[in-house]
Amino acid sequence: MKTQSPNRTPLYITGLATQYPSNIVSSEGFEDIVKRLYPKHIGSTRIQKLIAVNKLTGISSRPLVSNFSGDETTCSSPPPIDEISRTFREIGVDLAVSACKKALLEAQISASEVTHTVAVTCTDTGNPGYDILVTGKLDLDPEVDRTLLHGVGCAGGLAALRTAANMAAGAAQRGIPARVLVFACELCSLYTRCELQSACDDNKEFSIGPVLFSDAAAALVVCNELGLERGVRPVFELLDWNSAILPGTLASMSYLVEPDGYHLRLSKCVPENCVGAIMPMYKTLESSFGYGDDFKTSDCDWAMHPGGIAILRGAQQALNLFQDQLRASFDIYQSYGNSSSPTILIVLDRLRNMGYGRDRVIATSFGPGLRIEMFTMKRCRSKPNRRLTE
Repeated sequence: MKTQSPNRTPLYITGLATQYPSNIVSSEGFEDIVKRLYPKHIGSTRIQKLIAVNKLTGISSRPLVSNFSGDETTCSSPPPIDEISRTFREIGVDLAVSACKKALLEAQISASEVTHTVAVTCTDTGNPGYDILVTGKLDLDPEVDRTLLHGVGCAGGLAALRTAANMAAGAAQRGIPARVLVFACELCSLYTRCELQSACDDNKEFSIGPVLFSDAAAALVVCNELGLERGVRPVFELLDWNSAILPGTLASMSYLVEPDGYHLRLSKCVPENCVGAIMPMYKTLESSFGYGDDFKTSDCDWAMHPGGIAILRGAQQALNLFQDQLRASFDIYQSYGNSSSPTILIVLDRLRNMGYGRDRVIATSFGPGLRIEMFTMKRCRSKPNRRLTE
């Protein structure tokens, strides 16, 4: 069931930015980290399995806030959850602030012109939310309408965009300009130690999370037509969107807190379930493109959350797509890994910088639930006419 009728209010992404930490760990470097942290367990079956999966992921390198050198290697146990939270609320906040500043600069709006914020993370649960720390550093108006999402995992980037789009559309119906700052930040590596330690213990659940996830922040600005600044050419126009929970998949993916941090659990059925959900969701949105029945999924560029190589390859085959239609997703996955919620926004940022491309774009992501999020959008080849309200 659709969440709304096709969008008729012009909405635009006017700024889009990515921020990775400067520290890059290669695939080989990860193996060195494991050897350094857990030398007594390097020959164990589970650690060897993790190293083998690391080589098969197709990820060449991952940006992480730490390379786990120095004093960290002397700790016999992973850092406690309060220490992890403090790190996020310092380093993660700074990453998010950097991404936001770049997005605001491209959108050509000042901090004082932001009307709403929508933030998302699944790697910190501190209160007040990290969004308030970010907006404080950006010096946003204290009366800005703020929303913080949690519990949506890798689907979070598009869940935040969906929330922002609904806000901007609602403001337009009231005749109010909307300039919504959306940002996502995840420091997945803060939980690498606890997941590696679990891998060393045969009595605990095994996770491949340490070889998939990286750290990043991303930000974008969504404007309705009333909030669009003169002279600004938007990046994308948002056409329609939808989300859904896949029945019977609640236990397929989780990221649950334990005393030493969050632990990822993934079922082997996740790629199949995610790929199988794409076409039904697309069918609820295809009319937003305004084409006839002969319009196909292969007529679009796809920004797909790179949750794993099996999802990307499975989607390519199921949807009969050319490799270049998923070029941004493959590129981000291979070069940077999966950074959870910011990743789909990073894929969109990469896509718009990879040449002329197809006019229509479909963005989709997946997260715990299992849930699917999807947007239809089109590239802005020219500046739309701004409706004057003076």
